[in-house]
Amino acid sequence: RFLSQVGHEPLPPTIGRNVLGRKVLYLPGFFTYARHIVEVDGKRGLFRGLTPRLISSTLSTITRGSVKKAFPLEDMEHVSNKDDVKTSLRKVVRETSHEMMMQCVSRVVSHPLHVISMRCMVQFVGREVKYSGVFSAIGRIFKEEGILGFFVGLVPHILGDVIFLWCCNLLAHFINTYAVDDNFSQASVIRSYTKFVMGIAVSMLTYPFLLVGDLMAVNNCGLRAGLPPYAPVFASWIHCWRYLSAQGQLFRGSSLLFRRAPIPAASFPID
Repeated sequence: RFLSQVGHEPLPPTIGRNVLGRKVLYLPGFFTYARHIVEVDGKRGLFRGLTPRLISSTLSTITRGSVKKAFPLEDMEHVSNKDDVKTSLRKVVRETSHEMMMQCVSRVVSHPLHVISMRCMVQFVGREVKYSGVFSAIGRIFKEEGILGFFVGLVPHILGDVIFLWCCNLLAHFINTYAVDDNFSQASVIRSYTKFVMGIAVSMLTYPFLLVGDLMAVNNCGLRAGLPPYAPVFASWIHCWRYLSAQGQLFRGSSLLFRRAPIPAASFPID
């Protein structure tokens, strides 16, 4: 997905039909793209950037656990009655604030390894070997970009995390409070799935923050995928956001299977 995020499309699109029967161009999906990577790099190519990604995930998990122990959240009695909306809302706000703090700290700690992982993966585009290992990558980034090089793209990632947490938790709270009747026999079951469903919906809305953060992680780092013609040299993540917005590409790479090419179906010949 990250290769499609940076705009690398080595395979030609194919003509297909949408649900209305109109002809559209579809870019290769996940499995077709994976086969192409195997043909070029072998099966090992599918695991570029895996080591720093695993370390990043491990650091994130450990950090969240450490912050949770250092700043425990006092338990509050579960409240679901509409007469106690203010009390339950305060509970949601407290829990979300605590979760936001853990997420932000873990994101800051794990982001340097996330940057390395992105750069290892994107080397597929230009067939580079600049980032070949975790320790050598750390040394190279520090030498060429300094400490700030480890945190490029951090701001949009944190903003996306914060917006996701607040929107997901507040929407789930209001739906459970006002839309789900306590007298309904399956109310507890529905409430248990509300947050999950809201998470899927909100993640789609916050995807542009993920995209911009990932693109900034490789922008102007000396790799082909971070330089023209794949992308301009962005002065900031806001510049990147505005560029993608103007191109209608803020959701580029969000789909893994049915990937529409950015060409209107009206341009195709009709049988």
